[in-house]
Amino acid sequence: MTAAGLRILVDADACPVKDEIYRVAQRYSVAVRIVANAFIRVPPDPLIERILVDSGFDAADDWIAGEVSPATIVITSDILLADRCVKAGAVVLAPNGRAFDAGSIGQAVAGRALMEHLRATGDVTGGPAPFSKSDRSRFLSALDEAVTRLRRKLP
Repeated sequence: MTAAGLRILVDADACPVKDEIYRVAQRYSVAVRIVANAFIRVPPDPLIERILVDSGFDAADDWIAGEVSPATIVITSDILLADRCVKAGAVVLAPNGRAFDAGSIGQAVAGRALMEHLRATGDVTGGPAPFSKSDRSRFLSALDEAVTRLRRKLP
């Protein structure tokens, strides 16, 4: 039996926390859709479904954005996808546990644009810090909290 209507959509191509998502989904009986444009192995579990999309630009993002609702948790590190999903009412988490909401997404989009500009001009050449154990732990806690909060809201 799954939590009524609640589901997790994962922008999976470069997601480092899939195992954590599977654990939380099993604990709370929440459906998970792993969305990618290349084959990704998923556990043989009726709660977990692999969605293979075209290899076109933003195909996974477009599929996810078209499926979100206020009963959806989206896992992505893509700021522009996060923006689309927040606007559609979804709960959005980055793999490091950072939550995106109506109050924070504008700053995140602006920061992304600024970093893109700085990289294009050669002023910044590095990327984000390496993914750490504390990021993984923070994500697991944030996802657990998000599922618990949505389960209380849903009928």
